[in-house]
Amino acid sequence: MKRLAAKKQDLLRAVGVIGAGLFIVLLSSAPHTSKTHAAEISGDQQVAALQTEVNRLKSIATDQSHAMADVGYHFANLWFAGEKKNWPMAKFYFDETRSHLNWAVRVIPIRKDPAGNDIDLKAILQALDATLMKKIGESIEAKNSPQFAARYKDMIEGCYSCHKASGKPYLRPQIPVTPPQSILNYDPDAKWPE
Repeated sequence: MKRLAAKKQDLLRAVGVIGAGLFIVLLSSAPHTSKTHAAEISGDQQVAALQTEVNRLKSIATDQSHAMADVGYHFANLWFAGEKKNWPMAKFYFDETRSHLNWAVRVIPIRKDPAGNDIDLKAILQALDATLMKKIGESIEAKNSPQFAARYKDMIEGCYSCHKASGKPYLRPQIPVTPPQSILNYDPDAKWPE
């Protein structure tokens, strides 16, 4: 989490630097009468410096697989929270799953399939969110365990449909068999400390 927060801060700083750089480029393209302007960095040099900074930012920005690993973590925790009828925890991991799915699609909204066709991941996610994810949320709100289990399985099928459409049929999600973190207690009646 700290590393992710640090990356976000770095990215925000970089966006600020790029914005400031673009402002400087715009100012430098305006006619000046000052003799000191000739001594300043040329517009071409500023553009080259900005391109270098953009390339650096691209090299440290997250990729879609990182965002999807987070989706898997949150979605697996959602299963165990729902299985134990820990509805507040299930709601938390449901929201985290949705948030990270949206993040993954912001990273790559259009993906090429093996044939080179565009796959609109944003449209696929919008459809899944409006149907299957919505139903999981409703089952959590209703605190309905059998419905939750059925809706969770439906969402796994929806996830796999997206993977197949993206040319990645080998990414087969399943009902998790072990929690991703042994440190979490899914029992809704757990007391602290034990």
